[in-house]
Amino acid sequence: MISRAVLSAGSNIGDSRAHLAGVVSALGERAVAVSSLYATPPWGGVEQDDFLNQTIIAEGELTPAQWLDFCHECEQAALRVRRVRWGPRTLDVDVISVAVDGVVVQSADPDLTLPHPRAAERAFVLAPWLEIDPEAALWTPDGPRPVADLLAALPAADRDGVRRLEQP
Repeated sequence: MISRAVLSAGSNIGDSRAHLAGVVSALGERAVAVSSLYATPPWGGVEQDDFLNQTIIAEGELTPAQWLDFCHECEQAALRVRRVRWGPRTLDVDVISVAVDGVVVQSADPDLTLPHPRAAERAFVLAPWLEIDPEAALWTPDGPRPVADLLAALPAADRDGVRRLEQP
């Protein structure tokens, strides 16, 4: 079994660049594509500093639950504390989508809903993902949709708020 996971990482506390680099480092050879860093305004209405975000495509012999465990391990290594939903954090790593043997996993499990239920609404996920996979598609309740179309459908202010900073 080979799985391909799309992961989204963000940080706005401490050394954000180091936190994001730690995710890529922990993936090692499983990281097959890593986006540039993007500065993005916070999402969810909590007053806080901008985030650095990055999207990573990884492959390995991991189940979707094991990808989630990997994300939690990275967050723990960055001393993540979950105090406020959508609040500031040293590191947040989300599993956006997983395909196992080429088949996109769909799950309504409350611990790991796949594909990520709000990914289609988040320019900070879509823009970096599109950079590293211009042909990317995200499964939605309406079926698979090109990431480029989902990003284009977002309000201009959301798209414009995602600013590419530098190559990883």
